[in-house]
Amino acid sequence: MKYRHGGRRPHVVVVGNEKGGSGKSTTAMHLTVSLLKRGFRVGTIDLDARQGSFSRYIENRLSYIEATGRELACPEHRRIYSSTRDIQEVAEQEEKQSLQTAWAALDNNDFIVIDTPGSDSSLSRLGHIMADTLVTPLNDSFLDMDMLGRVELDGEDYYLSPSVYSQMVWEQRQKRAMDRLPPMDWIVMRNRLSHINARNKKDIGQLLEQLSKRLRFRTAPGFGERVVFRELFPKGLTLLDLGDSKGDATMSMSLSHVAARQELRQLLEVLNLPGHVDEKNGESGEAAASDAGVTQIAQVAATAGESMRAASGAAVMEEAEAASEA
Repeated sequence: MKYRHGGRRPHVVVVGNEKGGSGKSTTAMHLTVSLLKRGFRVGTIDLDARQGSFSRYIENRLSYIEATGRELACPEHRRIYSSTRDIQEVAEQEEKQSLQTAWAALDNNDFIVIDTPGSDSSLSRLGHIMADTLVTPLNDSFLDMDMLGRVELDGEDYYLSPSVYSQMVWEQRQKRAMDRLPPMDWIVMRNRLSHINARNKKDIGQLLEQLSKRLRFRTAPGFGERVVFRELFPKGLTLLDLGDSKGDATMSMSLSHVAARQELRQLLEVLNLPGHVDEKNGESGEAAASDAGVTQIAQVAATAGESMRAASGAAVMEEAEAASEA
């Protein structure tokens, strides 16, 4: 991939996992809007154009803007389809050329966010080798964990070995080193975390910690299983658009929305993308004010939560015990 000559190239954030349904497109969209709200120029590429969830998300946002007249920031977007050529070498060359064309068109942005297919393909590999930051959403289950590392049972203990996806990421890291590109920062984010400290959650956490040392990735908190994400997709909105005068005035902030916003904020802190705060002199006034409002609501929610737990402590204990036994 040819980068900009004589200047700083965009920082590339790739959202990748070869297993579908892990929340890649939702994560990519929220990262994109977060960067836009902080004043950065952002380009986006959908390498999973056949399914097109990321592209549809952005199209829904543009339709919402047209229908409501609201001023919402949008990225400069490109979608790339897999080649239909029969000869593999010809198909791969065609896909590489398509990606280079998209890169050239988005070269003037500060960031480029790329959503990849939920399968191993030449397009997915091309996307991964471009990653300065690789974000891998992972549902919190042993079934999904197997895509990252093979989980095997030895008596009462679990142990891990790298999976095909981990090996693919390692190969792209090696290619980046050969091209004298900066090292890839790989972050695995745990999605759909249970709110109860069940044994399954604890075991997966321990296995991820072991695997992170072997495969050299960092872990980050992800998103819970919340209805709000399904509600936002048809309008092309994100959690960052709620409570914003330019966002959706018809959707009020619920406690679930507040909790989800906090999850996103924690993820962004762990990612620590270059210049995400410092180079733009901190968060924009709009984003800072919005986050301050979220913090205030979260404090009220915490107080209310304490009261609810005091009133129904026995029921909570029974639920926790049942989950632990499961």
